[in-house]
Parts: sequence; structure tokens; C-alpha cells
Amino acid sequence: MPRQPLPSGADVVIVGGGAVGASAAFHLAEAGAEVVLLERDQLASGSTSKAAGGLRAQFSDALNIEIAKRSLQAYKRFAERPGWEIDYEEIGYLFVLTTPAEVEAFTRSVALQNELGVPSRMITPEEALEICPLLAGQDILAASYCHTDAHATPESVVQGYAFGAREHGAHLAVSTPVEGIDVRDGVITGVRTPHGTVATGTVISAAGAWSRACGELVGVPLDVTPLRRQVLFTAPMADLPDTLPLTIDFASGFYFHREGRGLLMGMADPDETPGFLLERTEEWIPALLEIAERRAPRIASAPIQGGWAGLYDMSPDHNAMIGEAKQVSRFLYATGFSGHGFLQAPATGEILRDLVLGRPPVVDVTALSAERFEGGTLAPEFHVV
Repeated sequence: MPRQPLPSGADVVIVGGGAVGASAAFHLAEAGAEVVLLERDQLASGSTSKAAGGLRAQFSDALNIEIAKRSLQAYKRFAERPGWEIDYEEIGYLFVLTTPAEVEAFTRSVALQNELGVPSRMITPEEALEICPLLAGQDILAASYCHTDAHATPESVVQGYAFGAREHGAHLAVSTPVEGIDVRDGVITGVRTPHGTVATGTVISAAGAWSRACGELVGVPLDVTPLRRQVLFTAPMADLPDTLPLTIDFASGFYFHREGRGLLMGMADPDETPGFLLERTEEWIPALLEIAERRAPRIASAPIQGGWAGLYDMSPDHNAMIGEAKQVSRFLYATGFSGHGFLQAPATGEILRDLVLGRPPVVDVTALSAERFEGGTLAPEFHVV
């Protein structure tokens, strides 16, 4: 299929074709803006394609809860708007807690979530074992559970938003890296690519783990650090429950959920060093299996049948950066989600739409400005895995 020529100009140029960039493209195009999205590889080929697909509203921060809750509502209606099948399923999220400090913190978080309309609840060890029969361990003190948390297919979400954006006239260009962003007297005038320059006065950086380099093109510091995360897939397992929540051993970060006839599982590697490492390795697997043996023995004995490595876009406080730069006119960004970009993508796209159009955003994200780090201000999110 021949490449469609880049438009000579657009109201807004979006850099990055993952879930956040595609969501922004859809919501802006739907609102009538002329949109060009630039992706250096293929849509969803970066971190989105390596996401585990979990969708939850169980956070410790009210702002994250509101963004996630709004995103969950959008995912639930995705088949209607933009009109695409994403395999949405309310499987629930189960956080397994093994220390008094964890129980205390999650009890506070659940109370806040309930105030904001999220039907999460604290449950006993016995209830946790009933909800997730693969669990084991005499050290479980309690768990946090929300049955409306869900799962969807990340690549399908991006394709659905891309479909909707194109239906509203957006131009999505793949294999089109950004070579430069032209700025004159503090005002953006265009975005340069190997296939031509798009004249524009507004740019959105939705480049994920590569956001720091995008910000440098206009002199805006985006404190994003790439960090590899790896997942494994088991071979098909007999007698798996038909429904199984995305289950997280909070102390270790070990998690798993059903994937076809087997399971997907992962865990943060404490020895992982920042960088753009995408090769799969095996050094971290023994530690994962040791925890699996203690927390879910059936998983530890299941044959491994593949896996992948992807990148988290880490911020200093593990909270997103969403906003508009003050140094350069009309340079917006949504990055640093630290593993939560996919689940927060729908609401983030709405927020970016509103910021571009100069109207109050559906959620006030002033606290998520990247400038918070200049004064040493942090807004840490406790529920990070």
C-alpha cells in the first residue's frame, strides 16, 4: 500500500502511536481538530504492545482514582465508541497483603476509593483464597479486591482509537520518526520528519519511554527514565478457573492473570538498571519462581512457554506527567506513567483534548505538571507494581 503524503499542516501534531497518543488523536479529531499523529515504528509497537492489559481504579491518590475510573468507563463502552472490540472483561484485581503496614495503607486507600465511587473492599485471607484458588500462604493477612477492575487487549485499543481518529479525518503516519521541532521566538512552527515538515503551532509528546528526547527537541525537561520490565507465559494449564482476577503479591510485586489456556506472570526485577534494554533475559526468573513457589505453587511448576520485555516510562515519583510546558508555547505532554499509561489512556486523551482546545479538562491535572520536580515536589503513588 503506497504511503499517503503527510499533510502540509495541522492544528496539532502528536508524537507517539501508543495508547495515549492514539487516544489523544481520537478525542481531538472527534472534537473537530486537524490531527497528524507521527509514529517512528508501527502503531502500538512500543510499550503498549508489551502491556499486561490490566485496568484498575485501585489507587492511593484521588487524582489517579478519578483518571482510572473515567478510563474504565470508557473501556467498558469501547465497542460503542469509538466502535472496536478490545476483549474487555471485568476479571477484578486482587492485591495480596502480608504486612500490617500494607493492610493499614490499603485500608485507607479503599476508604478513599469508596468515597469516589469505586466498589473496592478489604477481604479476609479466606475470601482471597476463594476468589483466587491458585493462591497459597499462611502469611496472608488480608487483601484488597475490586470486582469491576478489568482486562483488555492493548493492541486492539490502539487500533480502535486509530480507526476512530481516521473516521474523523486524522492522519496517522507510521514509520515516520520526528527529526526536529521548529520553534521561533518560543512558538512552535512545525515538526520535521524524513517525509516532510508538518506546519503546526501545537505538539503533544506521547512518546512514552522516549519522552525525554522529545522534550529536548524544544528545550523542555521531561524527567522520564526507561526501565525494562519482563513477563513470562506458561504453557496451557489444566483445571484453571474460568475466571481469575489479576492477582498481585504486593510485597514482591509478583503478579499473574489468565492468558488463554495458561497464565501471564511478571515481577519487577530489583537489579534492573535503567536504559533502553529490550532483550529478554533469564537471570531474573529464579527469583520470580521462588516467590511463585511460595505464593502460587501450581504456577511455579508450570512449563514456561515464551515471554517478552518492554519498557516502563518511569517518573521520579511513579506518577504521570500531564500538562503544557511554560517554556515553549503549545508544547503538551503525557508521559511518565510508570506502568499505568495503558489503563489511564482514555481519560488522558480527553484531558489532552481539553488542554489543546483551551477548556477546563474533564479532570484537573495541575498537580501532574512536569514542573513539580523543579522544586523537588513529589506526588508519590503507593499502589505501584
